[in-house]
Amino acid sequence: MELELQNITKSFPGVKALDAVNISFKSGEVHAICGENGAGKSTLLNIITGNLQPDEGVISIDSKQVNFSSPQKAFENGIAIVYQHLSLVDSLSIAENIYASFPPVNKYGFLNRNKMLRDTENLLQRLNLSNLKADQTVKSLNAGQKQMVEIAKALSHHPKIVFFDEPTSSVSEKDSAILFKIISQLKKENVAIVYISHRMKEIFMIADLVTVLKDGKTQGTYNIADVNNEKLIKLMVGREINQLRITTLSEKKPLFEVNNLTGPGFSDISFTLHKGEIVGMAGLIGAGRTEIAKAIFGASITTSGTLKINNKAFKPFQHPSSGIENGIAYITEDRRMQGLFLSKSVAENIYVTDLVLGSTYKPSHLDAIAISSCKSLDIKTPGIHNQVAELSGGNQQKVLLAKWLHINTQVLILDEPTHGVDVGAKSEIYKIIQTLAEQGKAILLISSDLTELLHLCHRVIVIKEGRNTGIIDGTEATEEKILSLAM
Repeated sequence: MELELQNITKSFPGVKALDAVNISFKSGEVHAICGENGAGKSTLLNIITGNLQPDEGVISIDSKQVNFSSPQKAFENGIAIVYQHLSLVDSLSIAENIYASFPPVNKYGFLNRNKMLRDTENLLQRLNLSNLKADQTVKSLNAGQKQMVEIAKALSHHPKIVFFDEPTSSVSEKDSAILFKIISQLKKENVAIVYISHRMKEIFMIADLVTVLKDGKTQGTYNIADVNNEKLIKLMVGREINQLRITTLSEKKPLFEVNNLTGPGFSDISFTLHKGEIVGMAGLIGAGRTEIAKAIFGASITTSGTLKINNKAFKPFQHPSSGIENGIAYITEDRRMQGLFLSKSVAENIYVTDLVLGSTYKPSHLDAIAISSCKSLDIKTPGIHNQVAELSGGNQQKVLLAKWLHINTQVLILDEPTHGVDVGAKSEIYKIIQTLAEQGKAILLISSDLTELLHLCHRVIVIKEGRNTGIIDGTEATEEKILSLAM
């Protein structure tokens, strides 16, 4: 099978999302697509899967022109997609989610529930998810397990071409390895694989070809052996990405202390943060890192332990207002569901923390803060009164940071701060983090990206099954040391 796109063009009010894009995908190949947020990847994906129609251009399969007027038409032509933002329904079972659109039926046209459950169990076995049951509800799963169910859903009808949209963004290293084995097997079965990812390491690990998009245009398609990391980044962003280095920490007195903190999912957690220090928190998905972060902030339950800020002890009051009032900010790993009001404006999202602290609603003050924040963090937006939903992932993440930085925040907890952002935005966020540390903020950086932790952190705390298994100095930390403590 060969899926070919010729001169695909798509415009929205004020922007040309795709400009005469030419690209083809062939059976038995893993074809990666990379580009910054806003480069046109999502628009391209929506056109291929029938969610959008191109303004110009032709789509053909094996040299025969096709028209994907709906996702159903794309599906009928053997196209499946594993979405970055999950399309699952929490209240339904795993089996019901996988076969929601095309359930197996008996000769009378009624649902064949036994076959549906049996086929689901076979899929789960294939994905090494035998610990899950076909009839359990999706709401009982963690983020990584939900992503693997999304993959099972895409593979359930034996597609000819599978699009993976940031498939490892919410899964563990173990699940990622399983996914790569599945992709390798699909390739042997002559399935065409399209792999969209910001993670350069993964692209070089599994791809045969890579196409770079920038500002809606193709910058070229290359054999993976003919390019390196630096060349891809330069094609994506149009500039070199400078590497930052850890600065020397001179502050000796702790700004923030966590003492024997215990709660659901973690126990006896102790560590310190100094002014100007970036401390990483590593661990496998489900290790308890987010639970610890939320407990410190006051967004979840603790059963024992104390916190100190500027040598003043206080107990978490199990409400975010206690964290905010004590100068603690928590930047959630899920900006779309928990961090931002997507239907509200950039300005309203930035100003919301002032309202929590009891400030009076003043539109002129709101605008002044928003304009200043957008300028200082280089937030690219058509205007401060535009909805946050209109922004790219990287700029949404900057808005999430901005809402905490104009109040008196001393301790910043960053939970997966570069999740789902492109390499250019990631570099900008790194610079912001380092600048905040230089300004004297104490930063706890939770990340599943070991390179990120090694790149930025003075020390790395490793969490396994809710417990601290070690703290490694940044100058001595390696991926091997971190993984050995985490596993």
